[in-house]
Amino acid sequence: MRPTLVVLVVALTPRLLGADTPKLAAFVRRGGLRPLRTVLPAVTCTVQSTLLTGLLPRDHGAVANGWYFRDLAEVWLWRQSNRLVAGEKVWEAGKKRDPRFTAANMFWWYNMYSTVDVSATPRPLYPADGRKIPDHYTEPPELHDELDRLLGTFPLFRFWGPGADIASSRWIAEATRYVLETRRPTLTLCYLPHLDYALQKWGPHPEDPRVAAELRRIDEVAGGLVDFALARGLRVILVSEYGIVPVSGAVHINRVLREAGLIRVRRELGRELLDAGASKAFALADHQVAHVYLQHGTDPLSVKALLERTPGIARVLDEEGKRAFGLDHPRSGELVALSEPDRWFTYYWWLDDAKAPDFAPTVDIHRKPGYDPLELFLDPEQPFLRVKIAWKLLLRRLGFRTLLDVVPIRGPELVKGSHGLLIEDEKEGPIVASSEPRLLPEGPIPATAFKDLVLAHVFAP
Repeated sequence: MRPTLVVLVVALTPRLLGADTPKLAAFVRRGGLRPLRTVLPAVTCTVQSTLLTGLLPRDHGAVANGWYFRDLAEVWLWRQSNRLVAGEKVWEAGKKRDPRFTAANMFWWYNMYSTVDVSATPRPLYPADGRKIPDHYTEPPELHDELDRLLGTFPLFRFWGPGADIASSRWIAEATRYVLETRRPTLTLCYLPHLDYALQKWGPHPEDPRVAAELRRIDEVAGGLVDFALARGLRVILVSEYGIVPVSGAVHINRVLREAGLIRVRRELGRELLDAGASKAFALADHQVAHVYLQHGTDPLSVKALLERTPGIARVLDEEGKRAFGLDHPRSGELVALSEPDRWFTYYWWLDDAKAPDFAPTVDIHRKPGYDPLELFLDPEQPFLRVKIAWKLLLRRLGFRTLLDVVPIRGPELVKGSHGLLIEDEKEGPIVASSEPRLLPEGPIPATAFKDLVLAHVFAP
């Protein structure tokens, strides 16, 4: 067996490989590069589950970054248990071929309670007083304190939110180096998300000085990790999940459904909350894809026609359409809406911003029943915002409960990049690159074939 490192640099595309990514570009030149033919929806949890199992969403069940749990009548996103993903994982297949095979999973999603030997994943602490404390979860447990001693506390607030920057990806890369040196796994998986967030904020434009600066930062981190592994004789695979496309606006799909009388809200303390279990139809918005769940005898044809008439929606998949894309799983919505390439879906259901839920202007990925890219921004309409943030953080330190309500709920045009659809232009789409060009097949590599490609790198002589 040959130890292999898989580095997932989210949103890396051929167009972004150039002067600002000298280390990664050199790796590609020395090895080989192929387009990755990804799956729908092209979002983190779905694509990663396909890469690791070789299965389509209809089989592994991760139909988006979250879904409507019908038995609970609740929407849950960003769950972490690996038991939500069906199918044989790549490390399980490796162990079958050779019992000596070991694997480490560093921050790929659904990374708790799996059969992998070593793992680390974000896991904040939520004390009863309402605080959210940065932390991570590891297997084995003692790895947690080892990484904290070496690297300090995992920088959760720089992993996601308005403060997201290269620090979290650098922490993950350094943690991966430590695991490579101390555990020496046969297969190591490393997830570096930084570039994704920069491109959602500013768009996939390498000529933009802000984007160029972030490309240089991720090249230093990811390229440095690649060079570290190659110097120690590991085989290396570089992969991305999807490409980011430019967007110019959003579709408020739940507001469309509400105005049609299909959504029910629950009024609490002057605010309006989505009452998913009582709604005839509602959408779980996830970037450029939205699962639309129908209940209480709602006619799918009428809802489909309503959404198809909505500006910014390109297509609505029914049962036949979902089958064509491998999305016909019980967790999927009865309908799946696809945006136009230059649009994305909000989760908003309120019609009056004064009645928006109190969590809307906060960073709260678990409470919001949909993905919210505006969590990457500070609200430009609030004056003296940094003073407000400092004051609220001080109040929290003193033990007071207060909302950090600093995220915009207006101005979806702030978001300049999104993903989720399939991209036809290979220069703008995801990639697979390898230090072993002889192991790369000709032509694009389907995401369902990636698992076997990884095993070939481990077991090929």
